[in-house]
Amino acid sequence: MEGAIDEILPDGRFGVTLDNEHRIICYTAGKMRRYRIRSVVGDRVHVEMTPYDLSKGRIVFRERSPGQGPVGVRKRGNRR
Repeated sequence: MEGAIDEILPDGRFGVTLDNEHRIICYTAGKMRRYRIRSVVGDRVHVEMTPYDLSKGRIVFRERSPGQGPVGVRKRGNRR
């Protein structure tokens, strides 16, 4: 499913309004956390949901919005 982030909640969760006007609580997928992909209010996202609980989901993809900076530019510094 697709939707837009409308609220940032504590503990790494997000409020997402889907295209069909349902609102669910989502967390970011492991790959997004691993590669430090940040999401902010207004971002368009793709969400996976389980058929057992239709009020929760997992953000698996964040669409790039126009006007963002260059992709792949990293700051120099210590890696942990």
